[in-house]
Amino acid sequence: MQLLGRILLPAIIAGIIAGALFTGLQHIEVIPLIYEAETYETAASGGHVHESEAAHTLGQEPWAPEDGLERVGVTLLANIVAAIGFGLLLSVSFVVRSAKGRTVVWRGGLLWGLAGFAIFNLAPAFGLPPELPGSEAAALEGRQGWWILTVVLTALGLGLIAFAKPSYVRALGVIPIAIPHFIGAPTPEHHGGLAPEEMAERFIYASLATSAAFWLALGALTAFLHRRLGGSGRRQISPTLNP
Repeated sequence: MQLLGRILLPAIIAGIIAGALFTGLQHIEVIPLIYEAETYETAASGGHVHESEAAHTLGQEPWAPEDGLERVGVTLLANIVAAIGFGLLLSVSFVVRSAKGRTVVWRGGLLWGLAGFAIFNLAPAFGLPPELPGSEAAALEGRQGWWILTVVLTALGLGLIAFAKPSYVRALGVIPIAIPHFIGAPTPEHHGGLAPEEMAERFIYASLATSAAFWLALGALTAFLHRRLGGSGRRQISPTLNP
């Protein structure tokens, strides 16, 4: 139970804080751009309003949160749940480091958070950048498969670069990182979307910047809480990813 608490508590607390921070940061640029893009999508589908009303009458319209407080609440809850999940991954990693006699500090947590951003956001964005509503996209199954492949191979590659011994083996880490980009992400037949291209570019940069801030906060918070809750060993080391 003590080990379970050392894993769960830092992840839950850090996840709640980082998830709330992420939601707040999204409301600066990301969410306003989504709302603006939805106006283009609504205008483009204006000629099909009668179909949507018919579906609603028959009870076939999928549920979606109402704009305003309900939508903000759903976004906040989803971000917190995701943040706790990612925090668990970090917390397990820190417990393993502590078991090896390594001290976990918040500065080292920043590096782990940076690695999480590279794995889950930056690397996939090279093939599948964040998209606004109304953007043309390839089939969902193909995009999901490529995203999973990219995440797994990027994590493997970064793991080799950070932890492999002897040190010359670390150079092999670039191979799995490059494989999904060599294969290429699924692309739609027609590129573009309903929103202006400039808005789509702003959304990509805003999404990546917001995600980077989220991961840095989550990594630092999880490491800090892990140490404060007694999860670290006594031996001080430099804040690196090396085991």
